[in-house]
Formats: sequence, structure tokens, C-alpha cells
Amino acid sequence: MNVLKIATAGSVDDGKSTLIGRLLYDTKSLTEDKLEAIKKSSEQRGYDYLDFSLATDGLVAEREQGITIDVAHIYFSTPTKSYIIADTPGHVEYTRNMVTGASTSQVAIILIDARKGVIEQTYRHFFINNLLRVKNIIVAVNKMDLVDYSEEVFNNIKKDFEALNAKSTYGEQIVSYIPVSALKGDNIVDKTDAMSWYNGDTILGHLEELEAQDVYDAGKVRFPVQTVIRPKTDEFHDFRGYAGKITGGSLKVGDAVTVLPSLTQSKIKEIFFFDTSYEEAPAGSSVNITLEGDINVTRGDMLVKTDELPKIEKQVTATVCWMDSKNLVPGTKYIVQHNTNRVLSKIDSINSVIATDYTGEQENKNKLSLNEIGEVSIKLSKPIYFDSYNDNKSNGAFILIDAQTNTTAGAGFIN
Repeated sequence: MNVLKIATAGSVDDGKSTLIGRLLYDTKSLTEDKLEAIKKSSEQRGYDYLDFSLATDGLVAEREQGITIDVAHIYFSTPTKSYIIADTPGHVEYTRNMVTGASTSQVAIILIDARKGVIEQTYRHFFINNLLRVKNIIVAVNKMDLVDYSEEVFNNIKKDFEALNAKSTYGEQIVSYIPVSALKGDNIVDKTDAMSWYNGDTILGHLEELEAQDVYDAGKVRFPVQTVIRPKTDEFHDFRGYAGKITGGSLKVGDAVTVLPSLTQSKIKEIFFFDTSYEEAPAGSSVNITLEGDINVTRGDMLVKTDELPKIEKQVTATVCWMDSKNLVPGTKYIVQHNTNRVLSKIDSINSVIATDYTGEQENKNKLSLNEIGEVSIKLSKPIYFDSYNDNKSNGAFILIDAQTNTTAGAGFIN
């Protein structure tokens, strides 16, 4: 069964948590005890309706303030798909949380309050999904019931968002527009009669139509070695395999491969998933690979097709989202975690701080503060083997780790 990962984004009171709760309710994904708790809490608050936002806001502070703070992961299924929703906060002070939630998502739902239209925070939500190359964007114009289900209001918001979409740097991005009322359940799972002028899909209907090949980026094959498999049993005394996850494309038995960083060449002898062997394994497969000949391969190395070498350099320029309360400044040292490879690094320069509302970049800055995004040059103690994030998400991303505190201080996307 396909698994679709979704990130949500919306400003305060746009109804994001309510939309997710309604999605869970209408797909009958809420347990009886959870539904009973929502009913009881809604009655205590004096509501004459079910407050579905309570299905997702798990922290006490979230329920009290009516806002989303942490990233909550919600799971539900239909007969054809499994879904994982990263319910991310929309506040500017939680930009790092939103980047975290969107970084592994294949679809983003950006909510817009029909009464407010496209606002400054909408720009930031779209910018982050654009930066992270989220291919499918659903613009859910919510609270249509509060504007009398007006087609004109919807079309004006769509026009404003299309002007924002024109600033996109990701040409393959697909943007869809759906008018909804999360509170009433209009166009979430079931079509509504209240907007006869709208002929498109519901939220769930659109998600159901997305196929795996629509959301996984194809590219050059990369196989970071996670661990070396040496059973050393009587049956497998001389067995030596390399475990990891394939990204970008498929690998098959007989493919000529190069081991990085040694540049040693070999061919794939066998491909195993547990105790079953395969002739070919597609992107996304976690497998165990054996090679012809006795070759030295260890964790942190990478197998690539011999005619598809990545860049191998000791300096990178990347867009970095800063996640630490301690500012990022030139000269400081961090550990770069790139796939399974860890390399000591030093911040060479901060080239600019990027405005997330598309107003431009501030150059000659000497620091990145919490939740800021900027272009950073980094020197490495030894080469890494990478692609640009645009070409291969998995091999173009890394995290910066503070060696003293072991804190994940930043997320980087190689230019």
C-alpha cells in the first residue's frame, strides 16, 4: 500500500487542526474514546458542534490557547492508501518546526482563511514548501461558510495565490485550489451542495488520486552504506553485505558501481531483502547488497553507478534553516551529518539572510538567528559526495550538529 506523507501549514485560527480532525472523523479514523473525549470537551466549552481541532492539538498549551506549537504526526488509512500528516505550526517563531515537518512530506496543504485571503504568513508557508521542493501543493480556502460560499471570494484568493506562485523557483510544482469548510465538512471528504460552482475534487479525493510516481523524485542512484553485514555463522561464514536505502533510481544485479570516497569499482553480485534475493531493487528500498571481489567498504561510504558520479568536494554552499538559540556565526565548528557520513566542518561565511516573504535577501550579514534562513558557505575537513538538493533531495540535504551539546542546530540544502 502506498504511503503518502502530508504537511499542513496555516496561520492562527485558519482552521488547520479542525480540517485534519474533520478528515479523521469523516474517514472514520477516530477511535471511540477519542471521539467521546471530543464530544465531552466541546460540550464543556459550550459549543453546539464538535471541535475537531481537539483531535490533533495534543499539548495542554495548544488546547488552552487554540494554537499549534509542536509538530504532531497523525496517521490514518483508506482502502487504497495510508497517510501520515505532519501538523506543523504556522507562526514565524516556529519556522524550524515547519521545516522539519515539510522536509519529508510529498504533499503540502496550505490553509487560507476565506475572510482574510493571502496574507504575509501565506508567503512564508509557500516559500518553505518551495524551498523544500514539495511537489504537490493543495491550497485549501477554508471557512467558505463564513463568506456565504462566494465563488467571487474564492476566485480572488486563487488569483492572489497564483501571483505568489509566479515567484516559485520550482517549475515542477503542481498547485491545486479547493474551497472548503472544515467545520461543516464541505469538500473535505464528501462533496458539498453548498458550492455547486466548484467542479473539482475534495481534499481526500485529490489525495487519493496522487500516485507514488507523482511524489517521488527520480534521479541518479545513490546508496549510502548504513552498516556492514557480517553474520560470521557457519552457514554465512564469509558473507559480507552492505545495508542501506536506495534513493534516486533502481539498482540491479550486474550494475557497475563505484565506491566513494575510495573510487574503487566493482559490480553488484546480489541484492537481498532479509533472506530473499532480487534481481533489481527500486528507489526507496532498504536492502542488503553484496559486491564482486574483496573490497573495503564501511559505514559512511556510498555506492553509485560508475557513470553517475556525484560531486566530491571539501566545500559546499547551502541554504540553511537555523534551529538553535545560539546564533550561527562564521568561524564556528559543527559536525555535518550527510546521509550516514559525519564530517567536521567550519562555517566559512554567511553570504545572505533570505526573507521568507519573497522580498529579497540581506547581504553582508554576519550571523543567522533562530528560525532564520540564509545562504551559508561551509568548509569540510574531508570531502563529501553530494548532489544539489534540486537534483536529489536525499543526497543534497544535511544537518549541522553542535559537537558540544549534540543539538541538531540547523538543516541544510545544498545549492
